Amino acid sequence: MTTTSILSDRKIVLVTGASSGIGEATARHLAAAGNHVVLGARRADRLALLTKELRETGFSAEYAELDVTEQAGVHAFAEGALARHGRIDVLVNNAGVMPLAPLAALRVAEWDRMIDVNLRGVLHGIAAVLPSMLERRSGHVVNIASTAAHRVDPTAAVYCATKYAVRALSEGLRQENSDIRVTVVSPGFTRSELADKGGDAQAQGAARGVTELIGLPASAVAEAIGYAIAQPSGVDLNEIVVRPTAQS
Repeated sequence: MTTTSILSDRKIVLVTGASSGIGEATARHLAAAGNHVVLGARRADRLALLTKELRETGFSAEYAELDVTEQAGVHAFAEGALARHGRIDVLVNNAGVMPLAPLAALRVAEWDRMIDVNLRGVLHGIAAVLPSMLERRSGHVVNIASTAAHRVDPTAAVYCATKYAVRALSEGLRQENSDIRVTVVSPGFTRSELADKGGDAQAQGAARGVTELIGLPASAVAEAIGYAIAQPSGVDLNEIVVRPTAQS
């Protein structure tokens, strides 16, 4: 591909949860494909290092500290990108948390956190970019769900509920807008920091053990996201499930 064609194909892509795991891998993959990536996450120090690395490699990137649970902050994140670049082509709603535990453990604060990040965070992202996309009659929202959006497992009831909800609202968004592309990417076990915080020690340990044994590299999910984004404007790839071959 020539330099001219890369520039003409370049998209302005917002990625949430970009400081590690799938978000970081997606930032690297999309930047390497010639897009400009706008990275958001709470850990601004990691974003700064990632952005510096991408720029030194010759790629186009910027970052801002972002907590997807704060609607005003998500709005400012999107509005800043819109003001600097004149458009937002793609939003990758990736930020998520997964503290696993039986419901009987009554870890209500963690339930609330999953709802706030995994569901409200996605809605905040959609609300921040949808008006400008509708005005341009062009845009692409990529929501990261999970294979937990397709089945329910013990200790994961609330996590699964949030991911089922992401699939539902994504389908609603798709049906309501003929000009906006909507893709749900549902990864299986993927090597990331998702199971490192909170939850029941035994449940989290089991998830980490399986992930270490069979988990996908985050780059595999990033490539699926890149494939969906790279489709022609009239092609809407709605759902992608990416799981390790060994995952049941």
